Amino acid sequence: MNDSPVALITGGGSGIGAAVARQLLDAGHRVTVTGRGEARLRAFAEELGEPEGLLAIVGNAAEYTDVQVAVDATLKAFGRLDTVVANAGFATHDTVAEGDPSGWTEMVLTNVLGPALLIRASIDALKETRGRIVLVGSVAGFVNGPGNIYGATKWAVTGLAENTRRQVTDWGVGVTHIAPGRVETPFWDSYGSLPPGHLLTADQIADSVVWAVRQPDGVDVNTVVVRPLGQPN
Repeated sequence: MNDSPVALITGGGSGIGAAVARQLLDAGHRVTVTGRGEARLRAFAEELGEPEGLLAIVGNAAEYTDVQVAVDATLKAFGRLDTVVANAGFATHDTVAEGDPSGWTEMVLTNVLGPALLIRASIDALKETRGRIVLVGSVAGFVNGPGNIYGATKWAVTGLAENTRRQVTDWGVGVTHIAPGRVETPFWDSYGSLPPGHLLTADQIADSVVWAVRQPDGVDVNTVVVRPLGQPN
């Protein structure tokens, strides 16, 4: 019987989520990745050679039914769940006073509701393994920006991480909030260009996620802010 640890990653078909999946698979974990794009998930699995330890499930991180299906499928396929990584998220790259409100609802639901739904759907399984919840936030959840609505959603993730920790720590479940600065990922595709200056790679952020996941029993790493050298804010 395979008792290697199991992780479920939302938004796992590209960017930071895919980088975390690769590194965990290399470390001997079994991994479920979810995302809304079936073609992207299929391409990711094919890129890795469709390993036995990888399960790809199409679903919306902001829909509780989809999240519950992913958790149930993971437990059915692998028999346990040790880590969840709430990574799915995006930005509309506009402002509260001058932006287009049509995109805000989906952004808020994905970035704020999504992590909460993943916690709710997975907590019973994580209690059994004394596992870990990883929330991927942002430096924008610690630093104010003029009119930044995306930043407001990441301030919510900052609060959700600590509020969750205060509840689940008594059950032996850890909570790690990883807050990246600027990272070169598909996050910037809708922005139109990469921001100026040095950017981190998705693999560099994944290093921090995997480091937190692989801490010894009894160690709870809570907040990790990772900026590229030279990012002032």
